[in-house]
Amino acid sequence: MSVSISRSDSVLAQRLVELTQAGLPLLEDPWAWLAEQLGLNVDVTLDLLSRLQAQGAIRRIAAVPNHYRLGYRHNGMTVWDVQDEQMPRLGALIGAQPFVSHCYRRPRQDGWRYNLFAMVHGRSREEIELYRTQLRDLLGDACMADEMLVSSRILKKTGLRLPPVQR
Repeated sequence: MSVSISRSDSVLAQRLVELTQAGLPLLEDPWAWLAEQLGLNVDVTLDLLSRLQAQGAIRRIAAVPNHYRLGYRHNGMTVWDVQDEQMPRLGALIGAQPFVSHCYRRPRQDGWRYNLFAMVHGRSREEIELYRTQLRDLLGDACMADEMLVSSRILKKTGLRLPPVQR
């Protein structure tokens, strides 16, 4: 199925990106707010979002909680050397754990043997170490080595920011 964005939609799409790149407002109905800002009805706005996502211009729409403000001040990127042939099963298993915020496969590099990455968050260093142990137990014999890279400071995370278009 081919999804296209017309020239007039591209102007709306640019405005949509400008309005949402810093996040949606915390309102009961952020889609209605967005539609109002664009001068559209909600259905047309949601259709535009859907088409932009299908086209690949928008990868995802998701809530991004600030885990530090929620009390989760410790985090670690657990890295695992697991058997490649078991990656589909193991990646899904690890990614499904409630304390894993994101999990992904990366190719091995010279001097870096790890191919499975999973970020864990907790309220203490001991809690994230416990999570690492639980993940190790789940991986079992398929895991040949692991490490945990612990954050030493908070970096501000933001998505892509586009400059405003001159109209």
